[in-house]
Amino acid sequence: MGRHPRARDRLRPVDLARAYGVSTQAVRNYEAAGVLPQAARTGHGYRTYTPRHAAALRAFLALVAGHGHGAATAIMRAVHRGAVDEALRLVDTGHARLLDDRRTLDAVAAALADLPAGTGEDVASGRGAVFVGALARRLGVRAATLRQWERAGLLCPGRDPRTGYRVYRPADVRDALLVGQLRRGGYPLARIVPLLVEVRAAGGVADLDAVLGDWRARLGARGRALLTGAAALAAYLDGDGS
Repeated sequence: MGRHPRARDRLRPVDLARAYGVSTQAVRNYEAAGVLPQAARTGHGYRTYTPRHAAALRAFLALVAGHGHGAATAIMRAVHRGAVDEALRLVDTGHARLLDDRRTLDAVAAALADLPAGTGEDVASGRGAVFVGALARRLGVRAATLRQWERAGLLCPGRDPRTGYRVYRPADVRDALLVGQLRRGGYPLARIVPLLVEVRAAGGVADLDAVLGDWRARLGARGRALLTGAAALAAYLDGDGS
């Protein structure tokens, strides 16, 4: 149990909750999880926090914005058990993942730049649905390769209601062309799947430039959040935030 703080330094759970926009139960949960140092107790058993706890909560919430809840929790728990080097390695891991994501974005941008002119317009207009043979010839691959990409979750063609043959809609064609470019760049299938998820989710199918712009903006925001989290953690470790 923590040392009982001086009266002027005492903070109630509700004080932390109000200051940082969380519930009082969340404050208690954070303490139980090791995100906050252990609180002292009054003679009646009530928790009393200090500016040090407030600084820990501030650092944690800043870390969450860039690293996510799970990683931020692991970082703060490492700090509070004295494993600062482990905490810093976890921070480094978050920055390394961001760098990898930036490299991935650059690879996708390069692949999209090599797509044939008019691909985006076909996706937007709905023109250009093809069968498997025609798409395979367009990409210079075998039909079996397209079926392999489908099994890997890269392509999701529809079926012709009359013949049952695979039908690749404009968005499927766009995805197939992108997969082809990335495969030629040496990307394994398992790494291409999350890239396609990003392309599909970031900005729809009509404007590929907007997709990349939105993706790049989100990475930039994450980078700034990582910096803010690192600064808050450094202040907490130095004792400047208390």
